[in-house]
Order: sequence, then C-alpha cells, then structure tokens
Amino acid sequence: MLSIHGYVGAEPELGKPDTGGQVVFVLELAKRFARLGYKVDLVTRRFEKQPEFDKVNANLRVWRIPFGGKEFIRKEDMHEHLGDFVTNFLAEANRRGLRYDVVNSHYWDAGWAGQRIAEEMRIPHVHTPHSLGSWKRKDMKGSRGDIERTYRFTERIEKEFLVYRNCDHIIATTVQQAEIVGDDYGIPREHITMIPPGIDEQRFIPAQPARVAEIRSQLKFAPQDVYCVGRAATNKGIDLLVECLPALRRLVPKARLQLAVGAGSERDRERVEAWKRLGGELGVSRQVRWRGYVADEEMADHYRAAGVFALCSRYEPFGMTAIEAMACGTPTVVTVHGGLHEAVEFGLHALYGDPKRPEEYAAMLALPLRYPQLRERLSLEGARFARRQFGWTGIARRTLGVFERFKGRYETEADSGDDNV
Repeated sequence: MLSIHGYVGAEPELGKPDTGGQVVFVLELAKRFARLGYKVDLVTRRFEKQPEFDKVNANLRVWRIPFGGKEFIRKEDMHEHLGDFVTNFLAEANRRGLRYDVVNSHYWDAGWAGQRIAEEMRIPHVHTPHSLGSWKRKDMKGSRGDIERTYRFTERIEKEFLVYRNCDHIIATTVQQAEIVGDDYGIPREHITMIPPGIDEQRFIPAQPARVAEIRSQLKFAPQDVYCVGRAATNKGIDLLVECLPALRRLVPKARLQLAVGAGSERDRERVEAWKRLGGELGVSRQVRWRGYVADEEMADHYRAAGVFALCSRYEPFGMTAIEAMACGTPTVVTVHGGLHEAVEFGLHALYGDPKRPEEYAAMLALPLRYPQLRERLSLEGARFARRQFGWTGIARRTLGVFERFKGRYETEADSGDDNV
C-alpha cells in the first residue's frame, strides 16, 4: 500500500499538513487486511526525524522511504520527487528480496509512483484517487493563474489521466467520484469499482444520555453547539460555516460553533486568523470557539458532545468525519459538494445543504436543534446507517475481492521475462 504525502505512521499526527482523512482511511484499511491474515507494507515518505519502520502488528508495518530531502513537502510540490521515490523503493525492496501480490496506491502522487513500481515488479496495480484534480479545480475560487501556481492542476490532471488509464483497476469512494473519473478522464465504467470508506465501528459508537451530559461538561459544549473538525484548508469551508452563524442564531439564539481546526503550518495559521477576523466582521466572534487540534483518541467524545455536526466543505470527495459523527449518534448536516449526500436518505440518516448559501445551510443546521423528534430520528438512524454501511472489516473484504480479480495476471509475463542485467 502506498500513501506517500503527509505524516503517515502507526499513530498518525492528525491535523498536521496533508494529514487527515486519507491517512486514517489507508491505515484502517491496512489494519483490516492484516487482521484478515494478509501481510502488508504501508509505504510512505521518510523525512524530518522519523524512523524507518513503525511495526503496527505481526502482519503490518509502516515503511518509510527517504526522498526529496529531510523537510516536509506539501503534496502539491511532490511532482518532481516521485521518480526518486520509485528508484529508492525498488532498490531497497530488491535488496531485501521482497515480493508482493499487488500494489494498492492512494492519491495521484502514490498512483503515479505505484504504476511504475507495479510495472517493474510485474504485479497488478489498484488505485484509489481520494480526490480528483478536475473536480477540485472547477470548485476553487480565485484567479486561474494563482490557483495554477498553488495547486499545479494541469500537471496533476495529466498524471491522473495516465494513472487511471494504465492501472489495472480504480476503486472510487463515491458514485459521484466514479462518474467524474469516467466523464472527465474518459475511463470506461467497467474499469472502476465504487467502495466507500469505513469507520472504526468499535470506537465510534453512541453514548448514553448521562454520559453525553458528562462529556459536554468536561469539554464545555452546550446542546445547541455545532461542531466541525478538519484541516485549515480552503476547501473545508470553515469560512462558509462562520458565514452561516448569524442566520443560524436568528433561528437558534443560543447556537455556537465549536471548530477543531488544525493549523500545523504558517499558511494554516494565516487562514485561521483570517477566519477569526471574518467572525469579528459578522459580529459572532464570541460565539465561535477555536479548539485547534483534537487528538484522535478524543475525537469520538467531541462528536458526541455536539448538538449537530457540520460537514461544510466546498469540495469533499467523501467526508469521513461526517460518517464518524453519525456513528456516534450526532445529527449531521453534510455538504452537497461531494458524494456523501447521495448515499444518505434526507431526513432519516442525515440532512444536507449548500454551505455556499448561508441561509440554506443555517436552516439545515437549525432543524435538529429546534425539533427533538427529528434530532432523535437522525441520531438513531444515522448511527445504524453508518455502522451498517461503513464498518471497516466489510470494506476491507470488498477491497480484497477487487484484488483477487487481478491475482496472477502477470505471472506468465514474470516467468518468461529475462531478469539478467
């Protein structure tokens, strides 16, 4: 398994740059593969003072390959270093005499590298995009030149196209993502399987009312509080949620925002400061609490403490945090700018709205805060839905089923090849 940007580890530092839902996704999937008896190397980049290996259990280790120097590299700047990653990984794998059955890559950077590794090793390559350059570019605000310089979409989309075209199969995480891969990149539908992300069904569970009251007291939450967690990235729509607060407070006068927004870089801190200024301009600064980074082991209680959870992204391939919040029994309002809203039944599992329309999204947030019967239905049915549809072990079995379809595809080629130099 390849996931090469961000801080990937046995206990990932969530909230750091480029370290969020994808890291959780890949690590949990790897753990389930290991639990089902498969040996897994989760391969990532080695930088700063990280160790070469994290041993997670007898079947799973995180293996860090050095490339691109010792400093953090944001994923948008990973382009020119991918060739070094391929070379360094293959050299070390060959030195250790390692052989694999499949390469499973995550995000376009690992996909580009994974395709070359799979071709060299003569094994299948199954790729999961997580997000799509074409979709993200369409949804980003700002001048075309500034966006291109920051995100390098043209080069990314070109590489995505080659990955999608050349890999053995694509696993999309939503129906919408699968459709865009087909429409924008010209990939045949039979080349794509949709398998959603999963949740830790042992950790993200509802709590009894008395326990919820204790948690709220400890964390200083109130029943009318709206909770949102995410990286300090523009696409997460934190500013859109702040813009919703005046309208929300007209409907629910005691409503507040509890924002667990990680700010691991100077750019992140600048964004958070801009959002704080926005709250001041709108006259709601005192009703917004900036909680900063929330440790992973504390995440479930933060979900449980909220009156409602908000997924307010401008662009969101899926929305793992929303599924986790639903699994904890918290009424959830998701964005229409992503695939998750197509998976839920409105008014039963969750609500959805457009966070770019403050009045509309505020009304959705207000409904479960104003109407106890709706709140209880969303809490009960949302948790059932999340557990039934998104437990990790079931997701892992479905993914392994895709791998099995391509098992042995290149064995004849490998047997007949000339490995002499």
